[in-house]
Amino acid sequence: MKYKNVIRGSFKSRQNRFASEVFINGILEKVHVKNTGRLGELLLPGADVVLAPAENPERKTRFDLIGVYKNGFGVVNIDSQAPNKITAEWLAGHDFDLVKPEYKYGNSRFDFYMEKGDKKYLLEVKGCTLERNGVGYFPDAPTERGIKHLRELAKAAGEGYECAAAFVVQMEGVHEVRPNVDTHPEFGKALWEAQAAGVRVMTLSCRVSEDEIAIKAGQNFL
Repeated sequence: MKYKNVIRGSFKSRQNRFASEVFINGILEKVHVKNTGRLGELLLPGADVVLAPAENPERKTRFDLIGVYKNGFGVVNIDSQAPNKITAEWLAGHDFDLVKPEYKYGNSRFDFYMEKGDKKYLLEVKGCTLERNGVGYFPDAPTERGIKHLRELAKAAGEGYECAAAFVVQMEGVHEVRPNVDTHPEFGKALWEAQAAGVRVMTLSCRVSEDEIAIKAGQNFL
């Protein structure tokens, strides 16, 4: 997944979940934040950020904030749409007979449904941008939706589906993701219960630069 015509800026402040103020070439400008998470450890005053031009030239904010530089890790991609897009690219190289995004099962809509031979798969994707001491953590804010997905995956595993929850790490240098039980202990409990029910929990490492993010080669679904 590549971005076109990215530029650098300097972060000033976050106004709300969707908007921040960034200095671009010394001029303060309002930009759209492509992630509604807290990102409190990343979006710090003075941080170097990466911006991509808005696809809609008529939009009020001219740029999307898609990346933040973090000491020791380089650029962290914070585009919440990126994990699903690069997972679709990654799955295309795994010889599935069918890959269908946004698949409804039970009371949830999972990111991907796949088929290979007589096997059926369900995959839920979560982007990880929170790092502590070289380890990734998810979520960075409580997520009842995430718990619901894990419980539905556990149910599907009991019905014969091959199920997995994949944490896509949106920075380099992190190869393990753990549940953020300090922020949301219920999510950790749901994750452990899902694993016990047969749901595979995967950490997908990425190549990340200012204008590109991709899941590293050599990581197999099964």
